[in-house]
Amino acid sequence: MDGGLIAIGAGVGAGLVTLGAGLGIGKLAASAAEATGRQPEAAGDIRTTALIMSALIEGVALFCAVTCFLLSGNVG
Repeated sequence: MDGGLIAIGAGVGAGLVTLGAGLGIGKLAASAAEATGRQPEAAGDIRTTALIMSALIEGVALFCAVTCFLLSGNVG
C-alpha cells in the first residue's frame, strides 16, 4: 500500500478523533450546565459525573490519536 495514503489516513483519523472528542465533551458540558440549572442542589454529583465522563472520552480519544500517529510512523 502507498505510504502517502497511510499518512493521509492517519492525519484524517487523528483530526476526526479530535473533532469527535471536542463535540462529545461540549455536549456533555452543556447537559451538565442545564442539569445544574434545573437542580442546583445536585451540582456536586453532576460535576463529579461530568468529570468522570469527560476523562473517559479523552482516554478513548487519546488512544485513537496515538494509534493514528503510530500508523503514520510506520509509513516507511
